[in-house]
Amino acid sequence: MAKPLPDETRVVVIGGGIMGCSLAYHLTKLGWRDVVLLERKKLTCGSTWHAAGLVREVLGSYTMTRLAQYSMTLFKALEEETGQATGLKQNGSIGIAVNEARWEEHRRAAGLAKARGVEVELITPQRAKELYPLLNIEDVLGAIYFPHDGQTNPADTTMALAKGARMGGARIFEDTKVTGILSARGRVAGVRTEHGDIKAEVVVNCAGLWAREVGLMAGVAVPLHACEHFYVVTEPMDGVPPDLPVLRDMDGSAYYKEDAGKLLIGAFERAAKPWGMDGIPEDFAFDELPEDMDHFMPVLEGAMHRIPALQEVGIRTFFNGPESFTPDNRYMLGAAPELGNFYVAAGFNSIGIQSAGGAGQALAEWIVGGAAPFDLSDLDIRRVQPFQNNKAYLFHRASEALGLLYDLHWPYRQFETARGVRLSPLHERLKERGACFGEVAGWERPNWYAPDGVEPKYEYSYKRQNWFDHSAAEHRAVREAVGLLDQTSFAKFLVQGADAETALQRICANDVAVPAGKVVYTQWLNERGGIEADLTLTRLAEDRYMVITGAAVGPHDLDWLNRHLPEGARVTVTEVTSGFAVIGIMGPNARALLARLTGADLSNQAFPFGTSREIEIGFATVRATRITYVGELGWELYVPTEFARGVFDAIVAEGGDFGLKPVGMHAMDSLRIEKAYRHWGHDITGEDTPIEAGLGFAVRLDKNVPFIGRDALLRQNDNGVKKRLVQFALEDPEPLLYHNEPVLRDGEMVGYLTSGNYGHHLGRAVGLGYVRHPGGVDADFVDSGSYEIEVAGERFAARASLRPLYDPKAERVKA
Repeated sequence: MAKPLPDETRVVVIGGGIMGCSLAYHLTKLGWRDVVLLERKKLTCGSTWHAAGLVREVLGSYTMTRLAQYSMTLFKALEEETGQATGLKQNGSIGIAVNEARWEEHRRAAGLAKARGVEVELITPQRAKELYPLLNIEDVLGAIYFPHDGQTNPADTTMALAKGARMGGARIFEDTKVTGILSARGRVAGVRTEHGDIKAEVVVNCAGLWAREVGLMAGVAVPLHACEHFYVVTEPMDGVPPDLPVLRDMDGSAYYKEDAGKLLIGAFERAAKPWGMDGIPEDFAFDELPEDMDHFMPVLEGAMHRIPALQEVGIRTFFNGPESFTPDNRYMLGAAPELGNFYVAAGFNSIGIQSAGGAGQALAEWIVGGAAPFDLSDLDIRRVQPFQNNKAYLFHRASEALGLLYDLHWPYRQFETARGVRLSPLHERLKERGACFGEVAGWERPNWYAPDGVEPKYEYSYKRQNWFDHSAAEHRAVREAVGLLDQTSFAKFLVQGADAETALQRICANDVAVPAGKVVYTQWLNERGGIEADLTLTRLAEDRYMVITGAAVGPHDLDWLNRHLPEGARVTVTEVTSGFAVIGIMGPNARALLARLTGADLSNQAFPFGTSREIEIGFATVRATRITYVGELGWELYVPTEFARGVFDAIVAEGGDFGLKPVGMHAMDSLRIEKAYRHWGHDITGEDTPIEAGLGFAVRLDKNVPFIGRDALLRQNDNGVKKRLVQFALEDPEPLLYHNEPVLRDGEMVGYLTSGNYGHHLGRAVGLGYVRHPGGVDADFVDSGSYEIEVAGERFAARASLRPLYDPKAERVKA
């Protein structure tokens, strides 16, 4: 380190890979000149330097696609701005399909691309061979072609970003290892390095392979684990021109990239090799890992089938280097909930080069603006559950995560590794009844139930999967009789104190100044009026509320609540998720069943919708809350964990007379979509307001407290909206909807589906999605259009409705 470190700076960025350099660059673009980037060794060391450098416009979600598109735009402009070459070549990319499932996956991916305005073509095998003459197409069914995809030089691109950051005033220090994170009063205060401390208002963890360890210094969970990533580079080959497209043969676990007249062949094999279980060596920088030709050979043999010319050429380089992977194959971005002003951008799962531009811009705007600039919920680090930072958990999950990059991305695909982490007290009872479990936030939850003689195991398909009819029976049981759902995974927070009501009135869009025993459905909004949380509050007493939200969003919502409590408020927040099992009893027979188990008056007059009170069932006292997420008469029973099995047994003992059936999460989802109930993270996000989402009924603009986001909603009320969430039902009962399918109005694309499932009562697939129009969207606009949904490249007529197609007046819910 030739120059001395500053004693103080506004922001410290830890890590000199492409992500850290991108963030520093974008912070300076937003006017922050006092930026210090610290790199333990040299820029690009770790994993950036050996990345393959593939760049594409479409990734696995709408948000990741948005960020990747910006990266492409940025890389095209960097060389002119900085004078540093990036090596960007937009030769296009081809993804081949050698089976029907992959071909459908590609056709559905083309729909997402169209919805994002990305140029895409579905092409024949013959056209693929014209574009890639080396290709063996004897077993190819079709291909997807992105003409603007390509490749870049990772090291050169990083250096261009670093140069641009320096031009904007950022200072970059190599050979400067961070050894600790300084904090005071719950906020970051700076960093400790080998060469001294630096005070800072903001610290950002972009440490790549080392991000978990840097997180531990701050008490922040950054769950990622390195795996070995293999590629080979051939000797020079005939027929490998500089403009050869990138080729992906995902069923062969391989990608192919032109490399100065040679081919680089990389692998995302099904069972990967975790690395670094005992930590990363202190001197690790531009290191390679040992060769393992036996491990790579199945991929290479497949490559010689796909590119027969490889049989006649030698290998110049065998490379093995580490890359980091996260438990859910999505990278982590944003403000850490554990420590104020400590941010994270890490765990890029082999898509760091193509994501870094957009991720750097988004995180810079988040840091400077104090809030996410748009919906980043599927990447937000606040989705992380603390247990996921466990080393043993990460070791097992990382091996699977790498393999899933090129595996078929089946609907409802469940992770197979690191399972059985969090179990409901009812787990064994449900297992005995044929539950097939899925996993969310570590919770094992029944997704569907196998009848006698059927193995509770998934058989994946893009068509009707093996559980379709079983889940349909569960769906119908809720509509026609009564179902039992294990909802224990719900996140639960107690908000207590003399100022509980005052604080929550400021955070909640609805009015929570209600009597004890009342339930309030509400959203928490950002200053733009966007929905940051969608949940219920139950007032338990004058100074006590219980907040109920989804399992996957528990950390996010808890962090939002804690960050927005007024300073000095006499309020405490306690997570009590594990303290209560939750049993949902839902369906037209719910009242009759529960009435046999309790002496409490459950009549509509005595126990109306939106009421919560304690009742006795069996030998337990439980909190019965009359609410529903399935669109039927029903109660959620909040049972102290140690009493849960006894209450369950009492319900089951009487349930046979009322047609009681255990019901899984797949049926809950099909039921809620049929009733047009929204799901946060899909149908509603921080970019969607309650007015746009059709949730105005849950907002009290006239309450005396100026809640967060109210001013934005008042403006929107005056000006109208340019999008509305609409429910769609296909006219044809055969196709299936999942999400991301394009929506067309009078032949013009106006949006895409945010969620979809099969409405078994309606007898057709149902979806939710926003209809957009620059001139405004109102009921007349929605009703006057003719709609189609594109499914795997084929258009199907659809009915559109702003009102729920099932029980639009909620008469069944309030019966």
